[in-house]
Order: sequence, then structure tokens, then C-alpha cells
Amino acid sequence: MTVEQNDLTIRPITGREELPLFSRLPYVLNEELADDLAAGRRRPPWMWVALRGDRLLARAAWWGRSGDDTPFLLDVFDIDDSGADRDRVDVGVRLLRTAMAAVVPAGGCPPDYLRCVPPDWREAEAARRVVGDRMVALERTGARLFVERLRLEWRPGTPIPEPSGRLTFRPVRDTEEILSLMTLVLDGTLDAHSREDLARMSAREAAVTHYEDELAHYRSPQDWWRVATLPDGEPVGFVTPARNDYNPIIGYLAVLPAHRGNGYIDDILAEGTRILTAQGVPRIRAATDLGNTPMANAFRRAGYVTFERTINMTWN
Repeated sequence: MTVEQNDLTIRPITGREELPLFSRLPYVLNEELADDLAAGRRRPPWMWVALRGDRLLARAAWWGRSGDDTPFLLDVFDIDDSGADRDRVDVGVRLLRTAMAAVVPAGGCPPDYLRCVPPDWREAEAARRVVGDRMVALERTGARLFVERLRLEWRPGTPIPEPSGRLTFRPVRDTEEILSLMTLVLDGTLDAHSREDLARMSAREAAVTHYEDELAHYRSPQDWWRVATLPDGEPVGFVTPARNDYNPIIGYLAVLPAHRGNGYIDDILAEGTRILTAQGVPRIRAATDLGNTPMANAFRRAGYVTFERTINMTWN
């Protein structure tokens, strides 16, 4: 499908041979595009460009899980930042509207937008303009800011606290146990996505959805996951160290409501970090909402650094 709009050509790429064209605009995910296409996480019909002659003015790309027929996220949306202010935002809006009409199923809600941004993007003028232009274009298509998140990283050589002895750790017994624990920790959660889920469904349903959408897709063995207990065996919390399609991660980290405020989060995070470092990993990634101060502070105490943030916008 190719759309001619005045002086613009808006169309999806034809295939891998057009990756050099699509990658003319810089972004951290450029280096992952070829592998994602090969693995089926991206498809040429989900990768759109806006051209004026042979000049790339804007691009958009959706990401999905291998085998899915519809995309899960809009995670690439870029504008040629050298253009006039109004023109470049207008071009971005025209691209988004045209591409979404073709990519999003009729009557469906567009997948969320997720963009990696510098950790100081609000303070740095150039970065603030780049991020702001994209957000304005998305808002003009009906999107709104949902949450800003911290992207965190543990790097080799960072000290890991020795076990305090306050807790005992064991593998998760089965899927039912992790679902039950996930259901319990939703009480009082500060996570924006979880809070939105709880406004639409029960805690158990939210836990099942989270498990099926994320934890069930990890590429690593579930026997890495740990339940933290008191010496008498009472569960206190859990952690799911894992590998996703790109990195070793701390996928889920939580303390049960009855045991919050005792500093157990530090012991549990340290255990998850130890499990991954035993695999000889080059780094460990994690994320938490900017507004989830207790969780962000726990990662900071454990030596994780904020290397990026993410902007999450939604059409819901």
C-alpha cells in the first residue's frame, strides 16, 4: 500500500533490502531491526516510511512477538529533526494516521507507544525538543502520556550484598504458586500498568494476564525464579530473574503486603542478581515506574544505574 499525499510518499518498506533506508534516522533500536525481522518480531508491513523524493522524513515501526498476527507495541517513531518545526510534526502526524489505518485492525485500539529516551531528557534542551515533537505528533492522533519509566542496569564489578540470613530462598513450585503470589502483591501496587488492569479486572485476572503476556515468554528456565520466605517457610516475596529476547533481566520483583516496610526488597533483589551473575551475564536490565520511588530506591541501593527512561503513551 502506497499513499501519495501532496509532496509525500507514505508506504511500508518492501523488505530487508530497505533496512538501510529505514535506518537513516538514528535511534538505539536500529541495531536490533535486522534480527527482529529474521525472528518474526517485525514485518515489512509493520514498518512505514514517509519520503519526499528519496529523503526520509519520518518512519514508524511496530513490534510483536514471534508468531503473532498483530503487533504488540509501536516502539519506533522518528522524525527528521532538521526540518521546520511545524512541517516535521505535521509529517509525523500524516505518517502515523496513514500507517495506523493499515496496521491496526479495523475497530481496534492502536498498541501502546514506547520510546527510550535519555535519563536527563527533561533537562537537556536538544533531547527535550526531540522527545517533545514526537509526543506532540502522537497526541494529535489521540494518544496520551500513560507513564514514564526508569530503565536500569547492573554492570559487572558492581558489588552484590552478601545474604543477610533473614530470608530463605527456594524455587517457585509451579505456575499456580507464582500466580497466587502475583495476585497478592497487587494489593497496594504502585505500578501504573497494574493499577490500570485492576480498574478493569480482578487481581487474579490481572495476574494471569501479566503472566501470559510476559513471564510465560521468557527464554530462560523458570527454576531461576525464587520465592523468599521467613525461616518458618512463610512467603515474604519473590523475584523472577530471566532472559527476554534481548537481555538478562529482573522481570518481576515484589514483597507481599503484610511484609512491606521491613527492607526485604533489598534481600530479594540481591538474590535475583546473584542468580543471573552466576550465568556470567554481561549486564542485567530492569525497569520501574518513575513514580514507584520505593522500588527505584531499592535498585539504586543495589548498584543499578538509570541508563535510559521510557515514555509510554496509549490510545486507551
